[in-house]
Amino acid sequence: MRTFVAVYRLGSFTKAAQQLGLSQPAVTHQIRNLEQAMGRPLFERLPHGAQPTQAADGLIREVQGPIDLLTHAVDRAFGDDPAARPLTVAGPVELTTTRVIPAISDLASDGMRLNFTFGLSDDLLERLEDNEFDLVISTVRPRGRRVTATPLVDEEFVLVASAELAARLPLARLETDGPDVLGDIPMISYAESLPIIRRYWHTVFDRSLTTPPALVIPDLRGALAAVKSSAGISVLPTYLCAEELANGGITPLIEPEIPPLNTFYLATRRGSPPHPDLTLLHGHLLMKAQLWI
Repeated sequence: MRTFVAVYRLGSFTKAAQQLGLSQPAVTHQIRNLEQAMGRPLFERLPHGAQPTQAADGLIREVQGPIDLLTHAVDRAFGDDPAARPLTVAGPVELTTTRVIPAISDLASDGMRLNFTFGLSDDLLERLEDNEFDLVISTVRPRGRRVTATPLVDEEFVLVASAELAARLPLARLETDGPDVLGDIPMISYAESLPIIRRYWHTVFDRSLTTPPALVIPDLRGALAAVKSSAGISVLPTYLCAEELANGGITPLIEPEIPPLNTFYLATRRGSPPHPDLTLLHGHLLMKAQLWI
């Protein structure tokens, strides 16, 4: 399993062999045995690497966290663990502050040192490739060859309003007649281009959205506060407003059978020497994320 994780992350049997101190035939043999045990291929062999299959994507989510934690425990028990610089972690401010930081508080109390940076994924991924960060939590799947990405968690989006505002809207007609029944209700967005709301309109209503936002707040927590105060409606991730949905402070305006989803990824650089605590943090987040949403 450790060999499988290495091949998946590095995208190469040769690089995995170098990292693990094994011969390439040994790595190939281990992966072949694992594929035979599972009854399905895990990698497509390419001229310049190995492309994971869907079976590999499913397996990595199950085993990567435990393998990383076990590897870290063995390294601490039997290897050198010198004091290191803080881990540098970057991601979107909303998920990082509401889910990631609480999830790693136990690691911090045990002595792990972390420095956080907030920003948009495209910029953070570029800075990751420039060795500025050890780990980026990305809202988009990284495409660069120098970056490897592991799915972390899916966020689900919901169209919401305050309970007071929702009571004045013809919600019974929204599913059948579409968003026109909302009239001129102000739209609250974190960007002028309404990226989340436009995607929701296209997915749920099969409509384009041309109405400009009434409020632009570049932080979804601020957008949530505006919704709660009846300033307008917005589309928000459910992890961010779970408490307000549960206590009735805000109300979903429609509950589609298949709500729009977006995947967060853990992104790291390929091939560079990892920070001593990176594998522990990586595995820890993968396990804790199963309880987030």
